[in-house]
Amino acid sequence: MTWTPHATVAVIVEDDRGRFLMVEEVSSGRVVFNQPAGHVEEDEAILDAVRRETLEETGWQVEPQHFLGVYTYKAPANGVTYYRFCYAAEAVRLHSSELDDGIIAAHWLELDEIRQLGDKLRSPLVLQCIEDYRNGRRYPLDVIVDAQT
Repeated sequence: MTWTPHATVAVIVEDDRGRFLMVEEVSSGRVVFNQPAGHVEEDEAILDAVRRETLEETGWQVEPQHFLGVYTYKAPANGVTYYRFCYAAEAVRLHSSELDDGIIAAHWLELDEIRQLGDKLRSPLVLQCIEDYRNGRRYPLDVIVDAQT
């Protein structure tokens, strides 16, 4: 059996009022909250995945500003280990009201509202990434080299 890594991106977007862009979605039959996030597609540059996933899940066009880190998480529901490349991005404009299948809505939530969601967060990484961002974690975008051939 061949093991295939599950590379995903997650995007922290904060508005000028200190609220964070969040996605309310259905996952494994549960309604959960997450950052805009999803799998990197084959032959897709990681920063393109950041832009695409955010647009598809929220309707917002964003521009990545910083890399926050690589986070790993083994999901108890399916036993899969996910490698999450987390980025901070700036909201450019609301581009569309159409959202991906499985997405209920996009919300701008304050940190206290996100903390109160508790077990409604898709994984512990949702809050961890926001806390790291709020604590000033920032790396330049070029720390991840994306050599497309």
